[in-house]
Amino acid sequence: MSDTLEININENSRVPKYKQIVDSILNGIDGGQIKIGEKIPSINELSESCFLSRDTVEKAYKELRKRQIIESVKGKGYYISRINKNDIINIFFLINKPSTYKMMIYNYFVNAIGTKGNVEMYIYHCDETLFINSLKKNLGGFDYYVVMPHFRDEQYKHTSSTQEVLDMIEQIPKNKLLLLDNTKPNISGEYGSIYQDFEHDIYNALKEGLDKIKKYEKIILVYPDKSIHPYPFRIVRGFEQFCRDFKLDYEILDEIYPDMELQDKDIFITIRERDLVNLVKQIRQKNLKLGEDIGIISYNETPLKELLGITVITTDFKAMGESAAYMILKNKKEQVNNVFKFIQRESL
Repeated sequence: MSDTLEININENSRVPKYKQIVDSILNGIDGGQIKIGEKIPSINELSESCFLSRDTVEKAYKELRKRQIIESVKGKGYYISRINKNDIINIFFLINKPSTYKMMIYNYFVNAIGTKGNVEMYIYHCDETLFINSLKKNLGGFDYYVVMPHFRDEQYKHTSSTQEVLDMIEQIPKNKLLLLDNTKPNISGEYGSIYQDFEHDIYNALKEGLDKIKKYEKIILVYPDKSIHPYPFRIVRGFEQFCRDFKLDYEILDEIYPDMELQDKDIFITIRERDLVNLVKQIRQKNLKLGEDIGIISYNETPLKELLGITVITTDFKAMGESAAYMILKNKKEQVNNVFKFIQRESL
């Protein structure tokens, strides 16, 4: 059993104590004080030595087991997982922008890969040249390439790919390729893909909330027409089809303007964070009641939207990240439409 395991618990810290246990063990491994395959104290032993509740230690060990840092051997106790360094998977992770949503996918992916992989993230800011150069420099150096294909054209509108991009992706061995987030472009061979179907996802999610939406008189999509990090136009197509099919009065704006002409019984769908913030500010300034006078649906979930009671239509970022990790760890080559949800809250 490890005599060098130091569990540092700061009673004055706001970091949960189970997380402090996890961090102490991880730091011990990184610093070489705890060796791979070494036995660590039992839950009861650590609980007594650190004056912590058994539940706290159990929660920490559960987290470490989930991340495959430790393993339990029946009748013997807990050990640091035996990992052959030669078996670690090296993963190239290429994302189009460092948004909250993309970083959530990345973090869920890294956590699910755990100690079985080494993940290096690169960002190309929807720029075709940066994308191609990043892949050229790293081609052949990784076991897997996880790629999110989102680009902007010369008019700063969204495009899924160009011929140059497709030519570059074709150079990646298909058994090492995983396309993420965007629907697959026309690439040959069998490869993995976990994507959003932007047009049908928004249609189906809004249909789920149709009864609530119908209490409003006009529905307005705030879709940024031009952006450094543009959004797929398929969102607009799905929105328009939904409005036509259910005979709803609608309008599309490219932003929330100062001093908007807000009308009672308008409902807005916002995509960018700043449009959501500007809209909520104006609703408050005009003493309108959110969820009654004005409705809001926001695109993509964040913890802050949950806290503020904002209704969202959103892909499941956790499912996307964890599914991507699963496909790599199990060497799967599947095409999966990621879960997309309607989450109703007080703003509708």
